[in-house]
Amino acid sequence: MVVVVFYFVVSSSANHRLYSDIEKVPYNRVGLLLGTSKYSVRGTINQYYQFRIDAAVALFRAGKIDYIIVSGDNRHESYNEPREMRRNLMEAGVPEDRIILDFAGFRTLDSVIRSKEVFGQQSITIISQAFHVERAIYIAVRSDIDAIGFAAKDVSNVWVYSNFIREYLARVKLMLDIYVFDTQPKFLGEKIEIPVATK
Repeated sequence: MVVVVFYFVVSSSANHRLYSDIEKVPYNRVGLLLGTSKYSVRGTINQYYQFRIDAAVALFRAGKIDYIIVSGDNRHESYNEPREMRRNLMEAGVPEDRIILDFAGFRTLDSVIRSKEVFGQQSITIISQAFHVERAIYIAVRSDIDAIGFAAKDVSNVWVYSNFIREYLARVKLMLDIYVFDTQPKFLGEKIEIPVATK
């Protein structure tokens, strides 16, 4: 029962902050693209990844964001989510100088808090699937970040049910991180300034 309550508490934090219609998304100077593996365990393109890239590109082309922080895991040389995301964004027409790499986005909590503490953003558009954005917005609001979210297309396949269960557990862990353990990002480091975009 507690798990279910946690799930819906997190979802409710995104009320009026989560958008799926690109025409209705308010402008923010910076978008935060949350990383995931490009490839599935079967070696095919991970649709969660591809749909997030598509969503970020659509926001940029529509003038809803000027910069994209690509935040993901970079634990070893052979696995580098931010560089892979940058490459695919550039292939889709996003200029390299509009893409900011965050190599220490090991978890959603790290990515969101670092957007403020390292990259100096008080207001941001978070980009991922809706269930993921809801959790990120919960973190943002409790970190005094004025966040909105744009929901990338979701994935429909046989793995969806297991992902749904995983999200329930992730929200329980989120509550423990925030209210019990006061978990902080693994790394912060020097501040990185994002310049004002010139059109």
